[in-house]
Amino acid sequence: MDLFFNQILAGISTGAIYACMALAVVMIYQAIDHLNFAQGEMATFSTFVSWQLMQWGMSYWAAFVISLVFAFVGGLALERVLFRPLAKAPILTNVAGFIALFAIINSSTGLIWDFTIKQYPTPFGSAPFLGSQLISTHQAGMIGVTLALLLALYFFFQYTRIGLAMRASAALPESARLVGINTGWMVSLGWGMASAIGAVGGMLIAPVVFLEPNMMVGVLLYGFAAAVLGGLSSPLGAVVGGFLVGIMENLAGTYIPGIGNELKLPIALFVIVAVLVVKPAGLFGRPIVKRV
Repeated sequence: MDLFFNQILAGISTGAIYACMALAVVMIYQAIDHLNFAQGEMATFSTFVSWQLMQWGMSYWAAFVISLVFAFVGGLALERVLFRPLAKAPILTNVAGFIALFAIINSSTGLIWDFTIKQYPTPFGSAPFLGSQLISTHQAGMIGVTLALLLALYFFFQYTRIGLAMRASAALPESARLVGINTGWMVSLGWGMASAIGAVGGMLIAPVVFLEPNMMVGVLLYGFAAAVLGGLSSPLGAVVGGFLVGIMENLAGTYIPGIGNELKLPIALFVIVAVLVVKPAGLFGRPIVKRV
């Protein structure tokens, strides 16, 4: 029974990271109707920036905040410079743009910091949390930071003028423009926020998977699975999907013979395919109906 609860708690802690990535994916999808295949690489680059700042003597939380600002500005700039001109381009053109961005950021990260594995510090420590052997202080910290982030985003989108304008721009862009909302800037802000949210996930998972340019490839795949499971039209669904995928991954790796740690990644692919076949809109998503 202790093993079962340990896997549940471990799944919740990793699921918190998947929830961050899924939320970032959904925010950009709602803004431009495309999946950002470079989301993980953007998070990795921001994580390396925080690592470099700490190597220069900066404290963890100062580097954390500066990296979030860097990620936000970088995401906003990418939308303005690269994807704003592609707004009306064919879908495959946008896909090619995302793949090119993936390769550019990945190669640039390796060029600047090389491809060797680096240890990334944790501000929470790795001791048992409150004396329990079921969860470490870092895992508890991952859950706590993610929940605080999600709560802050909830209040932002529910009770601030900019948050409400961003929701209106994503749901009804034409109507939002008619009432004076600058939908272009709302899209840019969505990119910046998605980039910052992804950076949070990168900095929290780096002490677990170690820091290297390809560390977020598998995490992003789980994030896609979580977004599809919860629904690409639902930020809440993305969060719930992240926690569910994290729990399913750990339970499957423990209790299904032959899977183990090496074959857990295909579970994400299975989740994506199964949801697309059974319920394409996801658990919380709404079917898109178009007038023809």
